[in-house]
Amino acid sequence: MAQRTEKEETEFKVPETMTLCVNNCGVLGNPATNNMCQNCFNATTTALAASSSQSSRSNPSRSPNKRSGCSPPKTSTFSRAVAVNPASVTEKKVVNRCSGCRKRVGLTGFRCRCGELFCADHRYSDRHDCSYDYKTVGRESIDRENPVVKAAKIIKV
Repeated sequence: MAQRTEKEETEFKVPETMTLCVNNCGVLGNPATNNMCQNCFNATTTALAASSSQSSRSNPSRSPNKRSGCSPPKTSTFSRAVAVNPASVTEKKVVNRCSGCRKRVGLTGFRCRCGELFCADHRYSDRHDCSYDYKTVGRESIDRENPVVKAAKIIKV
């Protein structure tokens, strides 16, 4: 029979083999995440990302092995509450201001190729003292994209 009943189409398909997480945390694993539960998979990917970013720059406040241990998801409502660390509150906020007029720009600031942040009036390179050399970069890109082609010499008889 090629036709399926409505019950068969809407029935929830349960996998026949349920595998536990490979890290033995007691939660079911997912084949899409290499048979790891979501917590273990996120912990391994953040640990890998943190170790690669730590090799490029050192950040003493973050540890790559911070969430290396995996535990089953907690169901109590008190476990979801996160206490605010007073040391993290004292971090200085970066105020985005235009480098030309010191006007607050917030999210509407424009980052120039020279690395500075500018408002809408000073965003163009002729409106501020831009240290970026557009001519040299343009010449280098033209040289890179258009290599010199020399024809083979023709022997005259």
